[in-house]
Amino acid sequence: MTPDRAVNAYLRHITVERGLSEHTVAAYRRDLGIYGEWLGRRGIRDLGEVTPQLLEDFAAERARDVPAPAPTSLARLQSSVRGLHRFLVQEGLQDVDPAGTLRPPKAPQRLPKALTVAQVEQLLDAAGPAPGAAQPGDEVGLRDRALLELLYATGARVSEAVQLDLDDVSHPAVLRLRGKGAKERIVPVGSYAQAALGAYLTRARPELSRRGRATPRLFLGVRGAPLSRQSAWLVIQQAAERARLTAHVSPHTLRHSFATHLLQGGADVRVVQELLGHASVTTTQIYTHVSVEALRDVYATSHPRAR
Repeated sequence: MTPDRAVNAYLRHITVERGLSEHTVAAYRRDLGIYGEWLGRRGIRDLGEVTPQLLEDFAAERARDVPAPAPTSLARLQSSVRGLHRFLVQEGLQDVDPAGTLRPPKAPQRLPKALTVAQVEQLLDAAGPAPGAAQPGDEVGLRDRALLELLYATGARVSEAVQLDLDDVSHPAVLRLRGKGAKERIVPVGSYAQAALGAYLTRARPELSRRGRATPRLFLGVRGAPLSRQSAWLVIQQAAERARLTAHVSPHTLRHSFATHLLQGGADVRVVQELLGHASVTTTQIYTHVSVEALRDVYATSHPRAR
């Protein structure tokens, strides 16, 4: 089968049979167009002529393109090619899958960005008043302070925080979080977050609740409805702007900072794994690299013969 006929058949399959979105199908079309053009320059007129070595050459040439493509783009391109050949074998149009051994490029490991302890304190202070300094009308500020204090104190994902119910904080010193795969975990809550949550629950949430329908959700919006993930993201962004933090602050920044500061303080990586709700310690170990980088920076600036 010619590359053009094979690609057209595959695109029909993922559109009709698999129901992929128009955007996704367009991405497959672009990738397989690149592949088909490359085969044409190699004189390949029948996909039965494609060998594993030929596909390795294709992947290697794409990696040497100028400007260099991102690893994610290379991975997607190779995924498209693997999908095409797998489809041809499944449909009986090709006897052997030459792309079966083709492996996507390994994406470089990106170290998460963490704030310093001082930057976290700036962010929390900018979110809202401290529990003892709140005035009437500070309901939203108390909520925002409680939300950010909780995120930093527990390492919770923003999605986990906005899904909390009142029953999940029935004990002030611990919190029940529901993570990925509906897995529950119990995490301790520090004294600062306890105080912020207590102030919010007694002085802010009752007023916010009166503005909307009754709901068991812990964090409420200004109209009394459950706080959305997008609104929580906005709370963090606005606090970062008020704190004049030059570092990029995302909804995950406090989670990254939580893990990094624990490890820098001497916490065992498996304890941090449990607190974060990671299924594998391998996921958590990326934070040990952050700590090593921090140690290297301190060494470089402190040791007389480091430079």
